[in-house]
Amino acid sequence: MSSNPIKLGIVGVGKIVRDQHLPALAKDQDYRLVAAASRHGKVEDIPNFPTIEAMLDSVPELEAVSLCMPPQFRYDAARLALAAKKHVFLEKPPGATVSEVEDLKALAAANGVCLFASWHSRYAPAVEAARTFLSSTTIRSAAINWKEDVRRWHPNQEWIWAPGGFGVFDPGINALSIATHILPPMFISSAELDFPENRAAPIAAHIAFRTSNGLPVTMELDWRQTGPQSWDILADTEVGSMVLAGGGSKLAIDGRVVHEEPEAEYPMLYKRFAEIVRAGTSDVDLAPLQHVADAFMLGKRNVVEAFFD
Repeated sequence: MSSNPIKLGIVGVGKIVRDQHLPALAKDQDYRLVAAASRHGKVEDIPNFPTIEAMLDSVPELEAVSLCMPPQFRYDAARLALAAKKHVFLEKPPGATVSEVEDLKALAAANGVCLFASWHSRYAPAVEAARTFLSSTTIRSAAINWKEDVRRWHPNQEWIWAPGGFGVFDPGINALSIATHILPPMFISSAELDFPENRAAPIAAHIAFRTSNGLPVTMELDWRQTGPQSWDILADTEVGSMVLAGGGSKLAIDGRVVHEEPEAEYPMLYKRFAEIVRAGTSDVDLAPLQHVADAFMLGKRNVVEAFFD
């Protein structure tokens, strides 16, 4: 592929697109945003369409699409784009089920185009430093604490409470995308999921993992956190305690900050997408999504009090 800017269309113009995708694309010379499709939102100064079908039909010069709608609707849109031989960027989570994304991988390969599962939290500035530290020592135990206020981060977003909307695993999968990158391979041994009596998706989860060599890893997810938010991964090692805090933005060893940089996750995601498009390959890691599926498969369901935004 040439080094000319990639002609990109974006689908699903909501909060994450306005907060992250559009600012990242505006500064990236690897792309030219040429169209958008959304039932409600619009992007100024480019053609806008009500559906991805209309966008693909009307803008044949599109080379790639970025799919940012809720996960329940991502599979059908991705199939349309891949069948039209467009490269596809999947906002996280890449689909509502593991089997959907497996099918998309096969379809991308059959059509000679690229598929990218964009685990944005893996690109937080201190994640690679944490991975390097943990690979240099012996880990004794680890804990994941991901607790935030759903009212603050997902106001009036009913899709997250519907089947396939993931509930508290919508942010929790960000933690899993980091954990599966920096910790040894792990497997769920037990889980409890707290479902509000008026919701179809969990508001909290309590999970125990083990690794193949017996390393214990616990995970606490909660969407009812008020005050300071908690996005932390902790590890006890033979050379000291590690805290990867702030969703991967700050790394401390024995209380001393050793790595901290400004957040640049989405610019890094689009840089990676351009790399795989130019190289003609795909980047689709299903490990975080598989852990969510395992939690629902193994998890004991607890009914808790009703939750209202």
